[in-house]
Amino acid sequence: MSSANRLRPEEVMPQTADRIIQNAHVVTFDEEARVFSDGAVAIKDGVIVGIGETSDVTAEWVSSERIHAAGDIVIPGLTDAHLHTAQSLMRGLLPTLAKSGALRVPTWREYLVPFEANLTPEDVELSGMLAYTAMLQTGTTAFFEAGGPHPDAMAAAAWRSGIRGSVSLSTMDGGDRIPASMQMSTDEAIAENVALVERLPAAADGSTRVTAGMSLRQIITCSPELVSGIHREASARGVKVHTHLVEGTYEIDFALERFGRRPIDHLIEQGVFDSALHGAHSILVDDQDIDAYARHGVSAAHCAKGNYSIGTPPALRMWRRGVSIGLGTDGVAGLGTLDLFRVAMLARVGQQHVEATPVHNRNGVRGEEILGMAIVGGARAMGIQDRVGTLQVGKRADIVVLRTDGPDAAAYASAEAFLYECASGRDVRHVLVDGAVVVKDGEVLTADVSEIRARAAVRQRELAALIG
Repeated sequence: MSSANRLRPEEVMPQTADRIIQNAHVVTFDEEARVFSDGAVAIKDGVIVGIGETSDVTAEWVSSERIHAAGDIVIPGLTDAHLHTAQSLMRGLLPTLAKSGALRVPTWREYLVPFEANLTPEDVELSGMLAYTAMLQTGTTAFFEAGGPHPDAMAAAAWRSGIRGSVSLSTMDGGDRIPASMQMSTDEAIAENVALVERLPAAADGSTRVTAGMSLRQIITCSPELVSGIHREASARGVKVHTHLVEGTYEIDFALERFGRRPIDHLIEQGVFDSALHGAHSILVDDQDIDAYARHGVSAAHCAKGNYSIGTPPALRMWRRGVSIGLGTDGVAGLGTLDLFRVAMLARVGQQHVEATPVHNRNGVRGEEILGMAIVGGARAMGIQDRVGTLQVGKRADIVVLRTDGPDAAAYASAEAFLYECASGRDVRHVLVDGAVVVKDGEVLTADVSEIRARAAVRQRELAALIG
């Protein structure tokens, strides 16, 4: 081709994308903290293929499917790092029961586990649809299941709803006053966890939206043999083990009495405190423990709805020291929101009280840190940070578009100030998972939410009668 016939750079034919979000305030949450005030994201085959200023992206990519987002904010989807899917039908149940008399303690053993024991696979799938659609509507695009009954039913709901998630089985081979249906022998528990992971494997390229991990309820209901066995099988398969860790004083007393060491020291001695382990709550930890989390690569979840009633969780200290810690909604039997933005607000206020107020630092917590925990931290905690958690070329297109014309955004000085200080699930306009639009103009596209909620209300009353 003669030089006269060669295409100049500005004449290069643009490529075709499946969808382009354009003219938005794009906050990437990547390591460079890139922000594009008039930004665009191009998506193809579920992957981000272009990101930058709208003029640059639209020069390189064209699509017949465009989301014109002028005035809106675009961010990565949030990740719920500790969720009890099977407790979704318990929403508000504990404060309701408390009106009739003092609740029995401990709550997890007296109410939560017995409730789960009564659930059928159909109940758990309904619970999943109720939870996952609510989470999508409020900007959560991925979840890390804590472990519950009938995880295959959770997976079915996750596939239907369009959310990304890792499901797991509630696993116990011991403990006092645990319903027989929730206990297994050690060998059976290990075999069931292995079988679940093999039924829901993850693709090497990260394209599998719903996968499985392994679970241990907590050390007071799991024998050392079970803990070691699950850790061995999870490590061999490259999946994580989700457990409740250092959640209460009873757990510490148990470990001291049984093993002569605090829980974290015991798990280190046992050889299972490493990057395969995800420790939900992690409330009663000290600086030495935090060093152990960082050194051994153990991830964590800060559940701000309930953690502050137990202790003074050093979540922000863990984040700043490099621990892969995310935020979790936990269960909804009390304080029943699944809006992770609201949990982030609670975390921000709580961490100000724990970390900054005692030293008279009124500005010791930055909003971007806490929201970063909900987005980047959650992805790291799940071990999927190479796929989601930031808006970058090559990552899966899990994206949230936030409106800025709602009541909380009125007259805000900047889009980012609103995002970090005040945005919540009610500001979510659109949600994409793997590049597919699952929420449009605030409405879930993958399910009949009204029908799900009506069925859930009926079934909750039936189940509540069994544990009241």
